[in-house]
Amino acid sequence: MNAKPSALAAVSRRHFLAVSLAAGGGLLIGFPFKGKAQSAATAAAPKPSAFVRIDRSGRVTLILPYVEMGQGAYTSQAQILAEELEVSPDTVTLEPAPAGGAYASPILGEQITGGSLSLRGSWMSMRAAGAAARVMLVGAAAQRWNVTADACRAENGRVVHASSGRSLSYGELADDAARQPIPASPPLKSPGSFRVIGKPQKRLDTPAKINGTAQFGLDARPEGLLHAMVQACPVFGGTLASVDPAPAMRVKGVRQIVQIKDAIAVVADHTWAALKGMRALQPKWSEGANKALTTADLVAAADAALKREGLVAERVGDISKAKASAARMFEAEYRMPMLAHAAMEPLSCTVKIADGRCDVWLGSQIVGRAQKVAAEAAGLPLDRVSVHNLYLGGGFGRRLETDYVSQAVLIAKQVKSPLKVTWSREEDMQHDYYRFHNHSYVAAALDANGQPTSWHHRVVAPSVMARWLPGFTKDGVDLDAVDDAQGPYDIPNVLVEFTRNDAPNGLNTGNWRGVGPTRNVFVVESAIDELAHAAGRDPIAYRKAMMSKAPRALAALERVERESQWGTQLPARSGRGVAVFTGFGSHLAIVAEVSVSNSGQVRANRIVCVVDTGIAVNPDIVRAQIEGGVIYGLTAVLYGKVTVDKGRVQQRNFDTYQVVRMADAPKIDVHIIQSTEDPGGVGEPGTSGVIAAVANAVFAATGKRVRTLPLDPAQLRSA
Repeated sequence: MNAKPSALAAVSRRHFLAVSLAAGGGLLIGFPFKGKAQSAATAAAPKPSAFVRIDRSGRVTLILPYVEMGQGAYTSQAQILAEELEVSPDTVTLEPAPAGGAYASPILGEQITGGSLSLRGSWMSMRAAGAAARVMLVGAAAQRWNVTADACRAENGRVVHASSGRSLSYGELADDAARQPIPASPPLKSPGSFRVIGKPQKRLDTPAKINGTAQFGLDARPEGLLHAMVQACPVFGGTLASVDPAPAMRVKGVRQIVQIKDAIAVVADHTWAALKGMRALQPKWSEGANKALTTADLVAAADAALKREGLVAERVGDISKAKASAARMFEAEYRMPMLAHAAMEPLSCTVKIADGRCDVWLGSQIVGRAQKVAAEAAGLPLDRVSVHNLYLGGGFGRRLETDYVSQAVLIAKQVKSPLKVTWSREEDMQHDYYRFHNHSYVAAALDANGQPTSWHHRVVAPSVMARWLPGFTKDGVDLDAVDDAQGPYDIPNVLVEFTRNDAPNGLNTGNWRGVGPTRNVFVVESAIDELAHAAGRDPIAYRKAMMSKAPRALAALERVERESQWGTQLPARSGRGVAVFTGFGSHLAIVAEVSVSNSGQVRANRIVCVVDTGIAVNPDIVRAQIEGGVIYGLTAVLYGKVTVDKGRVQQRNFDTYQVVRMADAPKIDVHIIQSTEDPGGVGEPGTSGVIAAVANAVFAATGKRVRTLPLDPAQLRSA
C-alpha cells in the first residue's frame, strides 16, 4: 500500500474542520473528510467523531484515528497536535477511535492502519486541528480582554497577553473558544519554529506497557466471560464433516462444543480447559479440492505464469528497439516463497451479544471493517455493534483481515455468556493470510559500457488489492504488486508487466509488512547489483550514475557509502551489499555486512541505514521503526518460508518457522537525513531494503548469486 501521488486525497486545512461545544462544556474539534466545515452556530449536537476535545479543566483529549501496534503512532500523532496547540505531548490524553467513517484515512478512504500511512494521513489533519484550536483560544482570550489577537500568544496550555502579563488557561477559555469563528486557513508553524516535532519524546504508551495496565486484545475480560479455542480444517478450503463432542465434554471446565461450517470451538471456564478439550477431540474433515496440494504445485503454477505476457503496468520508450541495438542482454528469474505474519500476540476476539447489541473487543488494523463483519455475522444493524479496539501485539498486515472476527461472532451467537475466542499459535500460523509466492522475470538491454538502455520486469503475483482495496487496481493491474518494480534509476526504455497468479481457492493471501516493495526491491536491487559486477563497476558507483532524477535517494546512497565504510577491507567470506529505493514516501539506502561460514550459514554482523523520511516527527521512533523493519526483513531473507504438503501448512510455531533471535541480531546503525519535506512512512522501508542488501552482501562474500529466497546454506558452502 505504497500510495502513489494520484491516490492521495487533496485535503485542505479548512476541509477538515468542524467545531462545537463539547458535552459538559469545552471545545470540540472534528475532521469530516467530506462536506463543509460547520460553524459553532450551525453545528449539530456533538458527535463522538471529533478528534480533539478541550474540557473546562484544560485537559486535552486526542481521539486517535490510527491504532497503536508497536509502531509509535500514538506518540507521533500526539506530538503533531501538541506542536500546533502549544501543549506538551505528555499532557495529552489519548483515546482510540471507535469505528466510523469520520476516522477514514484521507489516503485510503477507509479506517485503516497500514502501508506506513498513519503519519502521512494524520500530518495535515492533526496540525490543522491544533492550529485551529490555538487560533480560537487566542481569539477568545483577546475578546475577553478587549485586545487584538496579535497581542496575545499561546504557550504551554495557556494564552498570554504579553504587555499586561495576564494569562488564562485553555480550560478557562474552552467554552468561549467554541463560539469563535473557524479560521478559514489556520496558520501552521514553520519547521524552523518547531519545539516538539523533530525532537525525541518519550513514548506515551510505554508506562502502561511497563506497569501492566495496557490492554491488548487478549486482555479483554467482560463480566461472566467464557473462553473458547478453535480449530479449522487443516486443509485449505476444507470443512467440518463431523465430531463427537463427548471426549471434550469429559474435560473439567469444558461447557460446550460449538460447530460452524469450517471450524469447531471448545467453550470452557478458562483457556487451559478449552485447550485440553480441543486436544481430546478427533474431528473428521471434508478436505476438499486442495487435499493433495504441495509447495511444488504452487511454484510450478507461478513459473508457468512467468512465461505468460502480462498486463502493461508501465511503458516508457521502446524496449524492442533497445534490445535490437544492445551490446548484450541480461536475463534472470527471481523467486520468493510464501511467508506468514507471525505476530507475537495470537489472534483473539471477545464478543458479547445481549439485549439486541453486539460488543466486540479485539486488536484490529481495520476497525470499520471489523464492525461491518461483526454486524453481518450477528445479524444486527451496524449501529447496534460496538467495536472496542485495544493495543495490538504486532500487526504486520495480519490484522488487516477480519476472518477471526466473523468466526468469533458466529461462535458467540451459540453461547449465552460473553465469549473470548483465541487462536493458538499453531492455528494462527496454519490459517494465515499469507504473502503468496512471487516470481519475477527481468531482462535488460545493455550498451557497450554495461549500462542498461532498457528494463523489462514481469511481476507474477496474486492480486490482493482486487479483493482487499479495489481502488489500488487499474485496468486489471494490481498497483501494489508492481510498486517499485523499476527502482529510482534513469533508464530510457521501460516495460513493467503484471501477470496475475492467484492462490487456489481456500488458500488466503494478504498484505505482508513491506507489501509491494518487499518483493520488488529484492528483484530490482539484485538485478542492478548483477549488472554492476558484470560491468566491472563498484555497485554504489554504478547506481549513482543512474540516479540523476532521484536526488533524495541519491543523497541517502552517498551518505550510506560513507557511514558504512564502503570499500574497506573485510575478512575472508565476508562482504557488504547495498540496496537503495524510494517508497512509502521515504528514501532509504542500506548496506548489509555479512559473514558466511564454510558450512554456508549466513550471519548479518552490521546493518547501516540512511533514511530521508522528510520531517522526522520523533527521531527515536524513526530509528526504532527502521530497526524493527530490518529484523523482520532479516527473518525473511535468512529463514522465511511457508511450505505446503497435502494441502496443509507444515510450519506450526516458532520452532518450525524460525525468526531472528536476540543472539543473532546484528548491530544496526540508523542515520536520519534532516529535511523540511512532509513526513514519509518508516514502518516498512527497513524490511523492504534489507532483504536485497543481505542477498547482495552474500554474493560479495561468496561469489554466489542469490535469486531464490530464503538463503540456502547448502548452496553457499565453501568448495
